[in-house]
Amino acid sequence: MDEAQTDVGRTDKMFAFEDDDIVPDILCLSKTPRCSLPLGSVRTTAEIAHGLSESKFLWLTTHLNDPLTAAVGDKIFEIVERDNIAHRAAERGEHLRAGLVKLQDKGSADLGQLISNEARVLGLSCNVVNLPVIGDVFRLAPPVTVTANVIDVGLSILDEAFASIPARSLVNHRIE
Repeated sequence: MDEAQTDVGRTDKMFAFEDDDIVPDILCLSKTPRCSLPLGSVRTTAEIAHGLSESKFLWLTTHLNDPLTAAVGDKIFEIVERDNIAHRAAERGEHLRAGLVKLQDKGSADLGQLISNEARVLGLSCNVVNLPVIGDVFRLAPPVTVTANVIDVGLSILDEAFASIPARSLVNHRIE
C-alpha cells in the first residue's frame, strides 16, 4: 500500500489504511515524515522479507540505512504519538471540510483553475489537478500541524476568490 500522500498522522490514525481495518502486505512511506530529508521506508511481512532474502534480491539506494534520516524518522513518529497529532489533524480536516461545504454552492470544479489563480493572488496556493478522466480537482493539502486559524484564513481567501469570479461562470457543484 502506498501512503506517500496520506502518510503519518493525516487521519485520525497513524496511517490512513487503519481507518478501513486493512493490514497491508507491503507499506510504502515517504514525503510527510522526511522534513526535507531523503527519507522513505518500505515495510513488509516477515514472509515477504524472507522470500526476498532467499531469492537474493538486492535493493540499493543512495541513502539506504542513513543514521541521520533514520533518527529523524524515529523522532517524527515519537512526536506524532506524543502530541496526538493524528487526532488533531482529523479535527482540522473536519473543520476544513465544514468550511468547504459552505463554499460548495459558489462554484464548480470546472472553475478550479480560475479560483486557484485568484486565490494565489490573494495569498493562498491551491493545487488544481487537471486530468481528463476526473476533470478539475481542487486539491488542498494543509500541513498536518495546521491550526484552526490558518484554515479559517484559507477558507476566507477561497471565499474572496469565488466572489471575484463573474456570477455567470458559477455553476453548482456539491461536495460528496
